[in-house]
Amino acid sequence: MTTVFGALLQDESGFIVSAELVLVATLLVIGLIVGLSEVQYAVVAELNDVADAIGSLNQSYSYTGFTAKKSGGQIKSRFVGSSFNDVTDECDNNQCELGCDAPTKEGNKGGHHWK
Repeated sequence: MTTVFGALLQDESGFIVSAELVLVATLLVIGLIVGLSEVQYAVVAELNDVADAIGSLNQSYSYTGFTAKKSGGQIKSRFVGSSFNDVTDECDNNQCELGCDAPTKEGNKGGHHWK
């Protein structure tokens, strides 16, 4: 039993393969991070296009009412119409700029004074 354990302890044939696998796995992970970052930018750009398309829709609507009268001229029923006119919102079609502010220093927390 000790000879088998000693032989396994002295065996270094798998060391090179392990180091190569670690290197290849590291390169793959770095490539995935870069690729997923580009996918994120593409998805954000497409969602921005969808938001612009929705913002440019005319959302105004109106419908007329009607009145039903009996044969004697009395009003039998009345349905009132309605209307709504859409106005341009603040951020329709990228009229406002959304971005990140510069980092600011935090104030006093819990009585500690940081300089």
